[in-house]
Amino acid sequence: MSWFYSVIRTSCQWWVRLLYRVRVKGLENLPKEGGVLLVSNHVSYLDVIILGVVLRRPIRFLSWEGFERHWLMRWVMRTMGTIPVAEEKAKDAIHRAAAALQAGEVLCIFPEGHVTRNGGLLPLRRGFELIARRANVPIVPVAIDGLWGSIFSFSGGKFFWKRPKHFPRPIAVVVGEPYAAAEHLTTRSRLLDLAAEAFAMRPSLDGNLAREVVRGLKAKGGRVALIDRTAERREFSGALLLALASRLAVQLTQRTSAKRVAIVLPPGVGATVANLACVLAGKVPVNINFTAGKIQVSSCLSRAEIDLVISAKAFQVKLAEKFPDFPWGERVLDIAETLQALPRWRLGLEILTVRLLPLSLLNPYLGLPKCGGDDEAALLFTSGSVGEPKGVVLSHRNLLANLRQIEDANILPRRAVLLSSLPVFHSFGFTVGLWYCLSREATLVTVPSPLDTAANIDAIRAEHVTVTVGTPTFLRPFLRRATKADMSTMEWVVVGAEKMPEDLATGFMQYLDTPMLEGYGITETSPVLSVNLPNRVDVEAPGGVWIGNGLGSVGRPVVGVAVRFNDIESGAPLLPGQTGLLEVKGANVFNHYLGDPLRTAEVLQDGWYRTGDLGWMDDDGFLYLAGRLSRFSKIGGEMVPHGVVEQAILNYLASDASAELIIAVSARADAAKGEQLVVLHTIELDAEAVRAGLVAAGLPALWVPKLFKKVPAVPILGTGKLDLRKIKQLAEV
Repeated sequence: MSWFYSVIRTSCQWWVRLLYRVRVKGLENLPKEGGVLLVSNHVSYLDVIILGVVLRRPIRFLSWEGFERHWLMRWVMRTMGTIPVAEEKAKDAIHRAAAALQAGEVLCIFPEGHVTRNGGLLPLRRGFELIARRANVPIVPVAIDGLWGSIFSFSGGKFFWKRPKHFPRPIAVVVGEPYAAAEHLTTRSRLLDLAAEAFAMRPSLDGNLAREVVRGLKAKGGRVALIDRTAERREFSGALLLALASRLAVQLTQRTSAKRVAIVLPPGVGATVANLACVLAGKVPVNINFTAGKIQVSSCLSRAEIDLVISAKAFQVKLAEKFPDFPWGERVLDIAETLQALPRWRLGLEILTVRLLPLSLLNPYLGLPKCGGDDEAALLFTSGSVGEPKGVVLSHRNLLANLRQIEDANILPRRAVLLSSLPVFHSFGFTVGLWYCLSREATLVTVPSPLDTAANIDAIRAEHVTVTVGTPTFLRPFLRRATKADMSTMEWVVVGAEKMPEDLATGFMQYLDTPMLEGYGITETSPVLSVNLPNRVDVEAPGGVWIGNGLGSVGRPVVGVAVRFNDIESGAPLLPGQTGLLEVKGANVFNHYLGDPLRTAEVLQDGWYRTGDLGWMDDDGFLYLAGRLSRFSKIGGEMVPHGVVEQAILNYLASDASAELIIAVSARADAAKGEQLVVLHTIELDAEAVRAGLVAAGLPALWVPKLFKKVPAVPILGTGKLDLRKIKQLAEV
């Protein structure tokens, strides 16, 4: 270590201690002597300083040659021993780097090539493994978390020109175990794993969901936070929502001592205030799927130990038309009557208190604890598409982690006007369409039902909506009912819950001039795991465009999510690019199912959650899904994906994008080959012609269905997903 390096490092240590709070894990994994090649994610321009300060050995860095074009930077970098890398002299840099490693030095490279554009891990450039192999030294992975969003990162689409959000700013650095250059293909998965570990060290994840939302609503104050378009259009400011919820929270505390409170309401101010009141009162909101049927609803209420249901008489009457035997229980609180009965002076005083009290005093006034951590914050029941609904217990930590992951992904612009008509019992409707908008600057617009296409289109047009979220099933009717003029303010549509058909994305772009960005999530992961982003102009990217939208993929994993793929039969880990059973890990992954340790143990092991989906990841970090394991049939010993067959049939049938769900593939038992595919269809079609078209398109013979059955409609759940249980029943008849 030269005297100059020592002086610079000491100066940086004091500066880092003043501005940042750095937590380090895994320092023992860095060999104490000998050559070592560090590979690190590249979150910001400050990464070099952070690594130089926290790692005990002197570090030399490989850096872009362009930084040396300024005389001062050239002097500093050469004095610090930096090895410049230029495209036209890449071999020289490799030779110099290998020589430094052979001399026993520590060398660090950022294999992404430049600072991340979305907070996550970008494509890894080749070359680092060649350096390690030539020098015969181990590779040590390092992950940095906490600098995305800082002034030195590209958050917001720019460097430097933004205000710091945190002071002092918490940072985590995790050092992984060394591995040989021969294992370089595992580098991405190792870095994702370490990044998830570093993300989980954020102190803010130990906070309380109620405090997070109170902070967001207070910041909005008198600004419109929610536009409810149920019966008539109504605006609610952040202060008004918080005042209504705080008064309802008092009543909940008085009316029940139970831990959980059920909520049976569509999206709107009622559901918003009810959920907010629960978390303010220290209760766990349980949003019930009111389309599930008497037996399943009764099971959910019983297992959750519910003794109080929040609903509204108007909604009860409407629900009784379709579900006359809905099990309401003995105690139902009418939220409309309760809120209307609040004295105006009391509500006005509460609004004034919310507006005037500083946040440091408002939280104690509302009686909110500082920490929530792993305590239960919400209970969501899965759709039960293939069995009894499972009670997914989500903690404060899970939800706070996913809110930050959504924010870091930048899929919702800071001042977005978000339309959400997804049911609140739907995990996307719950996290994205409720808590994200309440705790951030976005304005939430609600419509009671995603099936009311006309009302959703009217809301988009009237409220100048910029983003909406939905499932392919709920969004298909837009192709028939909406126009480009209706969607003129829309920046994009985020699609999840089911695989997005190609024709739907093409139709939205062609007929509505609105791009669709596919995402992926599961109730057990709070729910967002990955999402596509719009492509952006970027002079540093190949071709001058940063690719954020990988067509056919569900995007790159959000910050803090690690992924791996295992063989279906043996469970052995697979190399990148191979299709296998997807497992994920992160702070947003749930801890257990309610009262069901056996099913919990089946899907959770050492923090890794077995998703039940098959997929693979490409070299650019985009995640691709091949379908759910439950939507595969084993025919003649071969795994046949229903979703791929469906898409092939749609490609053959549709010259134009269909506005309706017209087919679904299932299977029935077959004595000869184990199973045989069954195509359920709602339109008239020539089965022989379809089979011939699939063969001509190159579909394997085993994948070509022989059985076709016309049905009145393809069954779907209230969440917008295919009702696999009913589809299976139709196929077996």
